[in-house]
Amino acid sequence: MVAIPTLEQEDAKRSNREHQYLVGERTRVINRLKAALARLGVRNFNPKLRKASERLRTLVTPEGVSLPPNTLAEMERDMQRLQFVKQQIKAIEQTRFERLKKAPKTPLNMMVLLVARVLGMGIETADMLVHEVLSRDLRDRRAVARYAGLTGAPDESGARRREKGLARAGNARVRRGMIEFAWRFVRFQKDSTLAQWFRARTADARGPTRKTMIVALARKLLIALWRLVTTGEIPTSLTLRPAA
Repeated sequence: MVAIPTLEQEDAKRSNREHQYLVGERTRVINRLKAALARLGVRNFNPKLRKASERLRTLVTPEGVSLPPNTLAEMERDMQRLQFVKQQIKAIEQTRFERLKKAPKTPLNMMVLLVARVLGMGIETADMLVHEVLSRDLRDRRAVARYAGLTGAPDESGARRREKGLARAGNARVRRGMIEFAWRFVRFQKDSTLAQWFRARTADARGPTRKTMIVALARKLLIALWRLVTTGEIPTSLTLRPAA
């Protein structure tokens, strides 16, 4: 039976979940702007630049025609929406920074700062992992992997047994975050034991095999992080940044 989180524990997750939603909204607005310009043949405009709003009215199509008025008005509203979303993302990140700076010795903040020391791990991913899974009272490494949805889903009937892929019954945020971190881990910690383990099994492999093995690496990394915050054991496969 899964323990029901307290009101405080559930509230602590909100900033990270809102941040994740806002980052997705930022991407959607940027893609919408690029798609609107692509329909007109304009491909040399980057909505993420600081002065993008000012440059928008100067854009012309390949035929030398200014942007149509309704399209321009729609894009200006999207640019305003983009700036507002970016301000909200920055506000959440600043609030988190001040929280960690103000009370670095509280148990959860200590966990976040410790996990963020792992090379390749960002403060956003560390904060998400601590509040979503690492701070939970999970009995063993199998429970940690199952909670994250990083275990297989075998289909067994008599003597027949086959894998149906990931169970996907766990926390989707943790699963996505760990798979993204696993790819960064392979890049930034090339000499680590786990990175070498991954490369040895995917040296001559195609895409599907690499995807399967990156999930296995994500499971191993999550268990290593769980041991790091629960027992203080620093796995030999992890390289930590110096403590701030």
